[in-house]
Amino acid sequence: MAEAPVSEPVPSSSEIAAECDAKEDEGPLLKKRKIADKETTEKLEHRLGGILCCTVCLDLPPAAVFQCSNGHLMCAPCFNHLLADARLRDESATCPNCRVDISKTLASRNLAVEKTVSELPSECKYCTQMFPRHSLQHHEEKTCEDRDYKFAQIVVSAPVRRRYLDSLVRIAAGLYALCAGALRRAYLVSAPAPHAPARRAFRRLTGCRYECIGCPWRGPAHEADAHEAACAHPRKPAADVVDVLAERERRLKDHNAVYSQVLDLLSYEKITFNDLQLKPYRTEEYVHKLYYETSRFSAFGHQWVVKAFVNKNQRDPTQSSEREITYQIILKSKPASALQLQWVWLRGPYGEAACAPRALAHAFSDDAPDSPPLPLPLADPADANRLLLNKAIQFRLIMFLAMK
Repeated sequence: MAEAPVSEPVPSSSEIAAECDAKEDEGPLLKKRKIADKETTEKLEHRLGGILCCTVCLDLPPAAVFQCSNGHLMCAPCFNHLLADARLRDESATCPNCRVDISKTLASRNLAVEKTVSELPSECKYCTQMFPRHSLQHHEEKTCEDRDYKFAQIVVSAPVRRRYLDSLVRIAAGLYALCAGALRRAYLVSAPAPHAPARRAFRRLTGCRYECIGCPWRGPAHEADAHEAACAHPRKPAADVVDVLAERERRLKDHNAVYSQVLDLLSYEKITFNDLQLKPYRTEEYVHKLYYETSRFSAFGHQWVVKAFVNKNQRDPTQSSEREITYQIILKSKPASALQLQWVWLRGPYGEAACAPRALAHAFSDDAPDSPPLPLPLADPADANRLLLNKAIQFRLIMFLAMK
């Protein structure tokens, strides 16, 4: 005969009540555990930010991270600044923590720290959401719905039938500007369905319609109508509006004049360029300040030299956190008549810093063989420190000679 199955013991009422109480208490415990884990994570992020920060500026490195032989971290701008200060003092650069020698060859990049810093969260400056640092820039420039909306420029060339096509381009550009303004001013968000999940209504940033006469307001598009109704700029006197429009027109002309001037210079008959190498030297004065000079080069049948100085009007450039490289073009030969010369600086084939487009002019003669001291037109002023690290500064100089 088959054996009867052994029956399981029946739990008592007190055991069932205790089990129910344990299940009820499990919910708050899980919430407390999640809150504790979140606090631990935030504390870990703060601790990592304090450990991985630069030892000079005490901030998280934005890009490259260098370290000395003892492992102390420095961001790329501070590292370049230390080496530039050492070059100006004619000394060897040292780590600010352990005073060990550092240089471009002795120091090394710490890729592990760079990747760790890129994964730390950072806040978007538009929507205040948290994103990893490596994707924050792409979010702010491309995907953030609260960012400033900008339309790309349309470039149309009309070599054939220019008179008719110019009119067509003006009409198309006007329609494009009208549509662009409508899209910028009104960003509609459709109302959600009754049972649809809640969605965030992103607000588009826009400007006042009276921005052209000096109103600096910027804000969400849904507040633009209220601001424009109370804006004081349309009620300003005509003299003030005319001054604002004149200043706006002047800035626009200055911006376009550089490109127009460069294009006009390309039509000159005598044009030459030289790839210059400015080598460092020391003055014979007691200060022994650093300066740069090129070897002699030929242009338009004359001999020329370029000299450059670091913070020329400052006795000790190491006392300033900002660097400015000032140069002079010097005519070494004696001209028969005055030379009306114009020039443009560009980054050379082996250069490391870009130049802002700027055309300059000077009349060289026996009485004025040197050009006035002018700042080197660097596109980024922070590149001055990076240039001082190298054994030589390399640029391309394009010169234009005006014929009488």
